[in-house]
Parts: sequence; C-alpha cells; structure tokens
Amino acid sequence: MSEPAETVGFLVAGEPSPEQRAALEWCAAAGVDVETISLAAVAEGGARLAAYDVLWWHRAEPADDAIAEDARAALEAFLGDGGGLLLSLRALEAVPALGIDPVGPDTAGTEAGTTGLLVKSLRADRPVFEGLEGLRVPTASPEAEQPFARYQGILPHRGAVLASTLRADGERPHETALLGWRIGDGDVAGLGTGVRFDEPLPEEAARNRDRLLRNLFAVLGGRDRLLEHDPGGTPALSADRDRLADDHHRPRYHVSPPGNWLNDPNGMIKWNGTYHAFYQHNPGGPHHGTIHWGHAVSDDLVTWEDRPIALTPSPDGPDRDGCWSGCAVDVDGTPKILYTGGRDDVQLPCLATATDDELTGWKKSPENPVIKSVPVEPPLRSSEHWRAEFRDHNVWLEDGVWHHLIGSGIEDGGGTALLYTSDDDDFTDWTYEGPILTGAAETDGVIWECPELLDLGEKRLLHVSNYEEVRYYLGDYADGSLEVERTGLLDHGAFYAPQSLRDDDGRWLTWGWIKPDRSHEFQWDAGWSGTLSLPREIDLDEAGRLRQRPAAELTALREERGYDGSPVLTDERRDLPLDSRSFELRAEIRLDDADECGLVVRGSPDGEEETLLRYTRESDLVVDRSASTTDHRASSEPISMPVTPVDESLSLRLFVDGSVLEIFANERHCLTTRIFPTRPDSDGISLYAAEGRAVFEDLEVWTMGSAWPNVGAERERERGSERPVGPER
Repeated sequence: MSEPAETVGFLVAGEPSPEQRAALEWCAAAGVDVETISLAAVAEGGARLAAYDVLWWHRAEPADDAIAEDARAALEAFLGDGGGLLLSLRALEAVPALGIDPVGPDTAGTEAGTTGLLVKSLRADRPVFEGLEGLRVPTASPEAEQPFARYQGILPHRGAVLASTLRADGERPHETALLGWRIGDGDVAGLGTGVRFDEPLPEEAARNRDRLLRNLFAVLGGRDRLLEHDPGGTPALSADRDRLADDHHRPRYHVSPPGNWLNDPNGMIKWNGTYHAFYQHNPGGPHHGTIHWGHAVSDDLVTWEDRPIALTPSPDGPDRDGCWSGCAVDVDGTPKILYTGGRDDVQLPCLATATDDELTGWKKSPENPVIKSVPVEPPLRSSEHWRAEFRDHNVWLEDGVWHHLIGSGIEDGGGTALLYTSDDDDFTDWTYEGPILTGAAETDGVIWECPELLDLGEKRLLHVSNYEEVRYYLGDYADGSLEVERTGLLDHGAFYAPQSLRDDDGRWLTWGWIKPDRSHEFQWDAGWSGTLSLPREIDLDEAGRLRQRPAAELTALREERGYDGSPVLTDERRDLPLDSRSFELRAEIRLDDADECGLVVRGSPDGEEETLLRYTRESDLVVDRSASTTDHRASSEPISMPVTPVDESLSLRLFVDGSVLEIFANERHCLTTRIFPTRPDSDGISLYAAEGRAVFEDLEVWTMGSAWPNVGAERERERGSERPVGPER
C-alpha cells in the first residue's frame, strides 16, 4: 500500500508558492510521478483530469473560493468516476466551495507546536495508516510555523474524522487533522495540519510524513477506499461496533455507543411498540464535543440495534455547535423532540418533528429556537462558555396544558428548574411561569441539568443533575411549585443525567449515563467512551419511599446459572465455581456476628487485580477499587453508599458487565461505577467474611447474554468453551 499512485496532478492557482515548490521537489525526490495543473485550466475544461489517479491541492495560504467554485463541476465529475482528491493544509478550506461538504473548517491560520497526528483507534487499521506505528504519529517539527485548517468547534456534515492533532504539550482530540469523504465512486482526504515541506524535519517525523503521503496517494488512487462506509449510516456504525467486540472493558448487555462518544440519554420514548433510546453522541471521537443524537432501538428492552444518527447540527442553525439534551413527546400521534441548540455562547430550545414511523428522520422547525431568549427573573447564572446556563428539557401534558421544564441556575445562588407552559400543540409558543424549585448552592449545586418531574401517583419526584451527582426531591406538586418532603441521591456513583419514559402499563423506566471514569488518553486508545445504565423501574414502596429496581425484562438476558446456594462463611474467602466478565448476582446477605463480609468481582487468580464490595457494621456498602486495575489511567477511588442497618438482611442485586458495575440494594439504594482490569484472567468471583460469621442466603449467579446479538458473533463462536462456565468477551 505504500507505493505511490501512478500519476498525481498537483493543483495550483497561479504561480506555485515556496511551500508548493517544496512539495513538488519532495515528489521528485520520492519518485512520485507528478504534473502541475492550473486550476484555471480545470475550470475551463482544458485539463484532461482522467489522465491522473489523484489530484492534490496543497496550499499554505487561504484557499480561493472563487477558483474552487469555478473548478467544482470538473472535480465533481472526476470524483464521481472514481478519482481521488487530497486537500492539504489550507486547501481544506475549499471543501464547501468544491461541493464536498456544506460545513467547512471553522478555524485556520498558522501556529507552532504541532508535532503530528493523533490517529483514531477505530481507523488505525485502515490502509492509509499502514506502516505507521501506534496512534501517536509525529509528522512535523514543533518549532516550525505550521499552516493549518481544521474543524475544532464543529464537524463536517458528511465526512469522518480519521485523526486529530498531536502537539508538543499534549494531545488535542478536538483539533481534527485528517478527514475523509466518500464522493460517488471517489474519495476525498483533507489533511489540515501536520505536514509541511519547506522546513527540515526530524528523521522520524520525515519518515512518517513520507509514508503517510504515499499511503494517501495509493488509497486515493483507487487501491482501496479511504472509508469503509458512508459516515453515520447503519453499516458504518455496525462495523465500528464489531471492531470493538473484543475489548473486554466493553459492556455486553448495556446500551453503549457503536464507537466514539456517548453521554446523556435523550428522547426516551416507546413508539409503535418499539423502545427508542437516543443519546448524546460525538461521531468525531471518544470525547465530548460537537454533539449529535445517536439512536438505538429495542422491541423488548433486552436486545438492541443501532440506527443512523438522528440529529445533526445545522450549518446555519441555532444548533450549529451542538444538538444537546432534550426529550421526545407524543403529541396527538406525532413524535416531537425538544432539545437544546447551541451556537457561540447562546443555548436555546429547538424543536424537531419525526418524518417517519421509524423515527430515523427528523425535520427541524423553521421557528427554531422556539424560546427566543432566557427569562430576566430570576437572573440566570452565566459562565465562561454560556451567556446564560439554560438547557435540557422535560415536557408533559397535564390538565390539557403542556408543561416544560428547563434546567438552569441562579446567579450567586443554587440550581433551579424553570417552568414554561403552552396550549399550543405546535410547541412554538411558550409562556414563562418561573422556577418550580430552587436549591441551595452549598448542598444542591449551582446548576441543575436534565431536570425531570415524574408523577408517581401519591407524590411527584423531581431529579436533577448538578455536575457531581443526581439529587432527587420527593413531594407534592401544585400550581407550578414542588413542596419537598424528602430528598436524597438517586445513585451514589458515576450515574448521571437520567431520563425516563412511561411504559404502556404506566410504569416509569429510567436510564442514566454511566460516566467514563478513566483518562482522556485511555478513552482515545479504546475508541469509545460512555454507556447507558440498565433500565430501572422507579416507583414508591408501601411506606411511600422511593424504590428502584432493574426492569423485569432483563431476566431474559440470563444464560447459564453458574451458582445456586446459601453458603455460610466464617473468617474465610471462598471462590465461586465460575469466571465471568458479564453476570448478574443476587443474594440476601446477613452479617450475623462478622465485622464485615462481601464479594470480590473481576479478580485475578493471584489477587493482583480485584474489586471488593464490602458490607460493614457501619451500615455502608463500599466498592473498594484500590486494586481493581493496574492501569493508572483509570480511577481507583473507593465509593460507598448507606444501606439498611445490619440487624436486617441486605437484599442485593449486582450487575457486572465488562467495565460497568451496577448495584441495587434493598430495592432503594443504587451505586453505579466503572472498573478497568487489565489482565485477561481478571474475571474471578469470590465471597468472604471477616472476624466472624456471615450468611449469603439464596445466592444465585447467572452469566448474561449480549444486548447486541449480531455483533462479534463469529468471535464468540471461535472462543467457544474456552472456560468451563459463562461467555467471554
């Protein structure tokens, strides 16, 4: 793949610049068969482009849109016939003028400090990176001034990111370096930084630059496709999911992104018998930024399938910089989405309406934003990023009136949930009513994100996410105000920004985002980040207390019963007769006279890696992660939550799924966290009791199947029965 294409046409507008001359000299030295072509001749039809395998426009100065527009028709025909086009440095700015993408780079100029490419792990096996070692590839000198053009706060509408920027002072996932487009039968590559010819390079950087250019010429010359599939479509998403199937940190039975980034669940709705889970998604990489809406569907809450990206920022819209969190509502038989659109330092509510029953197409309202400005009273908190913190939406119909909550915070005060109402099914005319509840900054947080008010019958439940935790407020709601009787945490761990749907039988099902809890470098290397929690049923128990249980349907994921018994332990540790990375465990646990008892999960045979669940006489359940991993890039801090006093049994349901650990205690307390063992044999399960006797009554353990049954199936078959019990990742 490293051999250059047969013929390269080098595009110039007028006389070649010093940088272009240096690039042509490099071609001659590298044995690349290159000819200079005038863009004016291309525009006039005087250049026979079919004679070339690849066209290359390399430019250190700003691209001339007029020249690009004149040459557009000829270049489109060349690409349509299977030709390849390389746009490097500031020639990338011509992407809109050439008709390649309606969204062009949002930043360009000259800077020092760029050292090369940060290759996306999901794309590292593509031929364009053949012969380059690792994901961090030096191609430039950090001392030299580097011309560049890149997508930084936005992403292309049609293209895909192949690599980001490596700098002398660190990695820059947000700064795109190499992008790809499929145009007809041809391909376009945009190499916006990390390459230059008129300055000397360190030996390794020069070698990598040369190899990268040769690979690009070969791929664009037709020896392979730059991208396997059109970005954003189901085949591309499925290919990414399958590519990650062997990652033993990936959940098997949780909703996770096919690749790249996932955060808040959005638009949770059951429509025509199908559950739709939308989520915040960045297709540009496993980091937060340029938010789109991902989409997965299920008929049973058990198995899921990917659907194409549902919402994409509009190049000229109020959501240009991101389509952030929102909700989906059935409005008289028509699904609508209210979401937060962001542009510059303004975030305001936007509306989209479904165009098909599969909820794959959405038409944005020409009235967007549907609320034109933020309220004056109370004064809303601002930040370095936002003129006013004003986002995330919860909509419900009550007494014939639409109610709409938006999260915010009060300047110099606490977080708040703001209420709007409307009699308009078009969702374009909203009346501001004021806060339904405002918290204290010290205890409740300064910003409330993702507010949601659930009708639990006797009481209403408001939950909000305040950057650190998810707080709930239980009480009576009337006349736009919530009178709080009880407050607490919905979850004591990495669970955030939950959203709910009301099922056909009236139950509330809630999902949350499980945060990554590992470094940005770790996320980049993995190629994915974030997952959704299991669906939880939320209601009130007989005493009027909040109750949380795993959705009943999840039992269908159980495969083999790996253990069934009621062991009694006295000052001992006992291994269970199975190894698994994806399992469910349930038991009634009593300390009796022991000081402490608990479980060990994801343990290695020698104990180098293990995660302890410790139940103590202080009535706390502690997840001890001090030895959960040997990788310093993952968090190892302990997490705890209060549970029922020790004179009663602890009813425990535990779900372990790759790097995800979800705990349900006494159907009331939840703790969600992440663990990242490095060893392939860290999949043991044990029980222990210390300083006395403990009982694990009705202990059952099941290995769990996959929520994505068509993904990695061949790999699963190849592994077969490598271990005596339970499936493997």
